[in-house]
Amino acid sequence: MSVDQAIHHKEEGIGSWYNESKFFGLKRGNTSLGEKVMPWHISAAHKTLPLPCVVKVTNLANGKSLKMRVNDRGPFIPGRVIDVTPRAASKLGFKDKGLTRVRVEVVSVGDGKYKRKAKRSWFWW
Repeated sequence: MSVDQAIHHKEEGIGSWYNESKFFGLKRGNTSLGEKVMPWHISAAHKTLPLPCVVKVTNLANGKSLKMRVNDRGPFIPGRVIDVTPRAASKLGFKDKGLTRVRVEVVSVGDGKYKRKAKRSWFWW
């Protein structure tokens, strides 16, 4: 997906959580960007959004929202739109269930001087 397409991207679907880190075994997972993942990190994986980007994920079952950095690829199970870390799933209130219906909205794409923010209209007129 191009940066211009991603800036305006919104989607709804099934969200899940995944765990790429092993804390007590001292093995840490790596994301697609080569970043280390620890159990307390809040981040996500998406199939097509440019890496890195920041998204707002809303659990449609309870209304809880959380902004997080997308720095990995996935989910690789058909029908799912985003995978989040265990801590993000806890904060969104679906870790015990494993899956929930979510809305994903792009907040920004890129890092540092290359960061582009989405422009959202907050007014009805």
